[in-house]
Amino acid sequence: HEDGVDFVRRACRRAHRRNLCERERVGRGARRYDMPKVRTSRTKFPKGWEEIEPTLNELEQKLRDAQNESHEGKRKCESVWPIFQITHQRSRYIYDLYYKRKAISKELYEFCLKEKYADRHLIAKWKKPGYERLCCLRCIQTADSNFQTTCICRVPKSQLPPGQAVQCVNCGCRGCASCDGNMDPFDEE
Repeated sequence: HEDGVDFVRRACRRAHRRNLCERERVGRGARRYDMPKVRTSRTKFPKGWEEIEPTLNELEQKLRDAQNESHEGKRKCESVWPIFQITHQRSRYIYDLYYKRKAISKELYEFCLKEKYADRHLIAKWKKPGYERLCCLRCIQTADSNFQTTCICRVPKSQLPPGQAVQCVNCGCRGCASCDGNMDPFDEE
């Protein structure tokens, strides 16, 4: 009986020492495991959110519909074009509200970027000269093309042969060079 009690006491001491060491190691910054961030419904929306929420919800619904749309009869690249176009439209909406019309606060703008309602990197490019009408970031990444150049949609229409129809393989853009005017890059001509 004594041997069994001593065995249990020794096992408890070892476990206690192990737990103390583990707590000390965790306390120094090394975690045993990383938990993913949990999104709660207690998100505090900034002032002015009520005004832009219906439009963002409508675009979100369009995005869901585009993702669930049938891909039969389309090329592989064509199936993602509507998703790129709606994402561009949503980012452009927030960009225009903040930079052009000055209709939303900086706090609301930052909130929209943080919650991924708009593409932060695409908006950063729109602020630079020559990229005001950029359709997507893939069109300027030279590593994605066969000849390490930008996409055909970045070529100004004045430098293309007359009557040549241009449509980007990445996103379906019909021309997003800044010197082409103020039209939407995804509009049919």
